[in-house]
Amino acid sequence: MKRILLAAGGAMLLASAAAAETWDMPMAYADGNYHTQNGKLFAQAVGLCTGGDLKITVHGGGSLFKGNEIKRAVQTGQAQIGERLLSAHQNENPLFGVDSVPFLATSFEASDKLWDVALPRIEAALEAQNLVYLYSVPWPPQGLYVNKPVESLADLKGLKFRAYNAATARLAELAGMVPVQIEAAELSQALATGVAEAFISSGSTGYDRKVWEHLSHFYDAQAWLPRNTVFVNKDAWDGLSEHNRNCLRSAAMMARVAGTTRARELSGWYLQQLAANGMKVQAPGPQLAADLEKIGKTMAAEWAEDAGADGKAILEAFAAAR
Repeated sequence: MKRILLAAGGAMLLASAAAAETWDMPMAYADGNYHTQNGKLFAQAVGLCTGGDLKITVHGGGSLFKGNEIKRAVQTGQAQIGERLLSAHQNENPLFGVDSVPFLATSFEASDKLWDVALPRIEAALEAQNLVYLYSVPWPPQGLYVNKPVESLADLKGLKFRAYNAATARLAELAGMVPVQIEAAELSQALATGVAEAFISSGSTGYDRKVWEHLSHFYDAQAWLPRNTVFVNKDAWDGLSEHNRNCLRSAAMMARVAGTTRARELSGWYLQQLAANGMKVQAPGPQLAADLEKIGKTMAAEWAEDAGADGKAILEAFAAAR
């Protein structure tokens, strides 16, 4: 009887392993980045909740698909789930760039409020592209990286400026710089070879890519807090049991809170590390701040026009929520 039970148990384990579903989750940022770490914790939570019925394998650093390939890969089912800086796809739908409107939401609290009022429309836009929204986590506030002192935007004219979405490309154009589309994984090489000479991003990016090896100044403009968004291929989602979908939802709720908390904790620490490694970290001076604010107003008006009635409704709801 004991032998029979052992054999039966082994058969059940084999059957369970065979029935388990494995998903690939491409992520664009390095394994050490808090977004990727958060994604791995999310995957672990899903595995525990589903009892191993759904296993998510995280592929960090753009190792499975490059950043600009991830969204399309999930839409078409080449990967079942993925994380992407959604504002990089603002050309597909202006709503995807709501988090990157300069000086609209410049704190973690404001970023969360803006995202919450925009989310129903963003979810609908993603669903129209065969995607199911799960969660989103912000980056720390954006600042300007450059290799010289900058007193005004005139000092930036002609520089090759790394762009990662429509907002950063437009900022470069309005400032008289030359936008160059570069994913985060390629940033260090671009700076080393002179393909890029300046960029705007969070302290996290500067720390992860050790930009002090190439650049000397960081101006903490706190221009906006872009967000990474995790979504699932809708066909893969529909193929799950209701229990497993609930596991994804609950793990996603925890991942948003945990990721945002970690971003807050690290925000000041990243800037300390930039300074500790020789960069001059400071707030923009009066003229540079005024120049950036002027560009921000132009870009905000442009976004509102592009986003139409949906954009107007989001801005009105955000104003009421503040």
